[in-house]
Amino acid sequence: MAVPWGLLISTAGGVAATIVGVIAGGIVGRRSQNRQWLQESRTAAYERFLQAFGTVEMELRHAFLDKRRPAVVWEPFNAAAQSMSLLASREAVAAAEELCLIVEEFTILFHGRQPTDLEELRPIHSGLHEAHLKFVNAARRSLDVSQEQLHRPFGGPSPWHGVESFYARGDGPGGE
Repeated sequence: MAVPWGLLISTAGGVAATIVGVIAGGIVGRRSQNRQWLQESRTAAYERFLQAFGTVEMELRHAFLDKRRPAVVWEPFNAAAQSMSLLASREAVAAAEELCLIVEEFTILFHGRQPTDLEELRPIHSGLHEAHLKFVNAARRSLDVSQEQLHRPFGGPSPWHGVESFYARGDGPGGE
């Protein structure tokens, strides 16, 4: 009996194509799963960092306006920054670092004294506002390049007129 070479070659070709298809599908699927995991992990890390930043910024601002020493719990902020550094884009890490440096400037206001001059807070508040917006935009782009850039942040440091208003009220440090 003669070997039907045509049938054998076509069967072998079909098996090879199936194997190549399975391998290629596995590679593409794995790459897609990795991208999905990175996207979800970045989102969670950015959220934790923004929440921790908000907590620190609010405590520092309230301590300044209430004329008291801040009672910042630094562990969540530092943990959020460190975990984000594993996943964040280069641009988001740079923006987060800038935000951390300005938070540090804010804490330095309290070293050895209780600041009372609203004008000392103005450049720090402005820097926090700008750095927060820069971080939010960098994080948004890192999650989806089609995200539009925000021109004003939603959340984060309050508008300066709100700080001035509190400071000027009778119950704030400026109105005593």
